[in-house]
Amino acid sequence: MTMREQLNWRLALAGCVLTIAGCSGSPQSPAGDDTMRPDASFIAEENAWRARRDESLRKPDGWTSLIGLHWIELKAHFIGSDASSGIRLAKGPPKLGMLQREGERVFFTPEQGVALTLDGEPVTGRVELHDDMSQTPSVIGFDDGKGLITLIKRDGRHALRVKHAEAETRTGFAGLDYWPADPSWKVAAKFVANPPGKTIAVADIIGSINEEPSPGAVEFQREGKTWRIDALDEGDGRLFLVFADRTNGHGSYGAGRFVYADKPDADGNVVVDFNQAYNPPCAFTAFATCPLPPPENRLDLAVTAGEKQYAGAGH
Repeated sequence: MTMREQLNWRLALAGCVLTIAGCSGSPQSPAGDDTMRPDASFIAEENAWRARRDESLRKPDGWTSLIGLHWIELKAHFIGSDASSGIRLAKGPPKLGMLQREGERVFFTPEQGVALTLDGEPVTGRVELHDDMSQTPSVIGFDDGKGLITLIKRDGRHALRVKHAEAETRTGFAGLDYWPADPSWKVAAKFVANPPGKTIAVADIIGSINEEPSPGAVEFQREGKTWRIDALDEGDGRLFLVFADRTNGHGSYGAGRFVYADKPDADGNVVVDFNQAYNPPCAFTAFATCPLPPPENRLDLAVTAGEKQYAGAGH
């Protein structure tokens, strides 16, 4: 075979290979399996989760509606948007009422002539407020229900958390951004149980450190290594994972992210979908009290999945 004949033969062979590849009908990964196009049901599931997440943040009483966090330092505080108020609200009536602290109990007396509600019912006289650690936390409503005040307790201290439907962080909410949904980040993990009563120290963004119940940890494989995240128990049976990774401050929120996982099965199998990792409330407002990832949950791994850094005005 002459040199020219060899060249023509090779060109023909190459053309045949290209023709065969072009007839496959869908893109393929280098490994030859059709992994470049995620399953439609997976995409639908992730999109539905993202829609619910967006809706929860945009609610009139969602995290973007926070306008204040006021610590109760004195035995009595006047509350209102007036400059003379000891606790000055960013929105609302100039004078709302008076707050009084008696030991561990907190009472509120509304300003005369101001329309307020307590747990949905009109309030005109002095009432006791129950914090968010009680079974029946109190909610004061003002501005025809657009404004809400709740009593929270953190590290032995009480504060008023104030929300308003017309908060600029809500009305100007910029929406969420995500990494592309990736099935490989919906990982099969193993649950490693802790002894009953086990707790871990969890710091929060306001400087408190609390011992939180930890039922166990999840372990998963990625990049040829085993990674571990200690879970927290919020009492609903799910595993609450507060973690940090190498994307923090480089695409994702700098203080870490959250993700939930369903209760493991009888064999300890659990699925962690990092596509549903999301920012803590502190990414959207300066008035939240978010937990921070404990040292053992800081991964030397880039979790390029889930919610990215919020681009709008926030913390």
